[in-house]
Amino acid sequence: MQRLVSVLGGVVLVALGVSPGWGGTVAPLRVISPGSPFAPGCEGVPQPGSTVYQNAEVEPWVDVNPTDSRNLIAVWQQDRWSNGGAHGLVTAFTKDGGATWGIRTPHFSRCAGGTAANGGDYDRASDPWVTFAPNGDAYQISLSVNLFPENFVTALLVSKSTDGGDHWSEPITLIRDTDPRFFNDKESMTADPTDAKFVYAVWDRINAPPGDVTRFFVGNREHKRDRGFTGPTVFSRTTDGGHTWEPPRIIYNPGANNQTLGNQIAVLPNGTLVNVFTEFLTFKNSDGGTQDDVSLSLIRSTDKGATWSHGQPIRAAKQFFQGALDPDTGRPIRAEGVIADVAVNRTNGHLYAVWQDLRFRGVDEVAFVMSTDGGDTWSTPIRVNQTPPNSTNPLNQQAFVPVVHVADDGTIGVTYYDFRFNDANPGARTDYWIVRCKPSGAKTCARAADWTDESRLTLTSFDIEQAPAARGPFGFFVGDYEGLTNVGNDLVPVFVVVNDGHTANRTDVIETTVGP
Repeated sequence: MQRLVSVLGGVVLVALGVSPGWGGTVAPLRVISPGSPFAPGCEGVPQPGSTVYQNAEVEPWVDVNPTDSRNLIAVWQQDRWSNGGAHGLVTAFTKDGGATWGIRTPHFSRCAGGTAANGGDYDRASDPWVTFAPNGDAYQISLSVNLFPENFVTALLVSKSTDGGDHWSEPITLIRDTDPRFFNDKESMTADPTDAKFVYAVWDRINAPPGDVTRFFVGNREHKRDRGFTGPTVFSRTTDGGHTWEPPRIIYNPGANNQTLGNQIAVLPNGTLVNVFTEFLTFKNSDGGTQDDVSLSLIRSTDKGATWSHGQPIRAAKQFFQGALDPDTGRPIRAEGVIADVAVNRTNGHLYAVWQDLRFRGVDEVAFVMSTDGGDTWSTPIRVNQTPPNSTNPLNQQAFVPVVHVADDGTIGVTYYDFRFNDANPGARTDYWIVRCKPSGAKTCARAADWTDESRLTLTSFDIEQAPAARGPFGFFVGDYEGLTNVGNDLVPVFVVVNDGHTANRTDVIETTVGP
């Protein structure tokens, strides 16, 4: 792979050339991760039974300033650990449309400068998310943790920037649990585009009382369940631009032995909040046994989160998945399929969601649904990834870690990884793609035939087996999600690639632009 390297603004930018796209114009790719700012051992306490992948970046998210489209902020996990979390979260910001990027490290963990005094005294940080308010203020959230029993903590921390990502406030703690029976997980954050005073945080909080615990997997994600297990949706908001945050409260509880996961709030043009999540329900069969039912579900609020819809949530679609598998070995990789992504057209309020689903060809691929009535009704799930059939090895048909976003002109973009170029040689050859659909006339994007505009975003395939391992020796991990935003009518993916053969720098974060 040829690289043109220049050092600008303290960040190494790497022009990889234009990808051979079938659809829109793909700009040169840029590496925006310059390597770890954290020293090995910076967590300061022994970490038995866990491997750290120094310089490895995973799980990026990105947003663009609505007051200045040249200002973008991307966040990711830096130096991933094999059993969860990372040394810290890194923030990259640009104020010139991506030509140069600065690096910052908000105090979400000890490695990033967190202390007991500033509120960031944690071994690790995970699950990064960033969002811009309509006045240009930026907010990011971290799941900050101590995972070992003698000092177990899970907490959600929020930091704010008023200058486009250059400086960040000391973290505010939304919730902090020191009891190992409770685990806060998979948070997201959404600034209200209709009112800069309001920002919403939402997550699931596992409560596993003492007792005989049953371990089980949904996709590749391990769950623990016993009598009295609950996994409700928890919510907090600021109504004063981040100065204060309301105490966390449960806004939906699916009941005993049930759980929500992947909660994410979209805001409709009329101000309605739509919280979309995956819902796991356990019910009894006629023979007395139990069965798991998994649905894409949602609840709504018409008063900026003060109250939420009561009764049963709207269940948009069933979810059927097994998690992505290594196409060469059949072993699980860390791409569960359980976490959906949601997007909203800010002009007409149409909602879109994607997740991994095996209903189409028997392996996990990208399912897409849409709603044109604020979430009341949803289209039938369709497959939108363009991965070709493979009769020799059906696992090469897989597509995983889908993300969806909408450009200003209504074009819907969906990004994903797949194995279409994998072959019989060692390693699982992997690529990253974007497929687009622009609704017009009879083309609603609710039909699979409407989705043909695909572009390859990786110049060459990489071997995902060289990614950080997130569960034992396998569980190769690039993130439970990747970043995707827009600048006008252009879509801006931010995603992870694996650097084959570079064990000291296994992954990098890439940014590019896909235009009409």
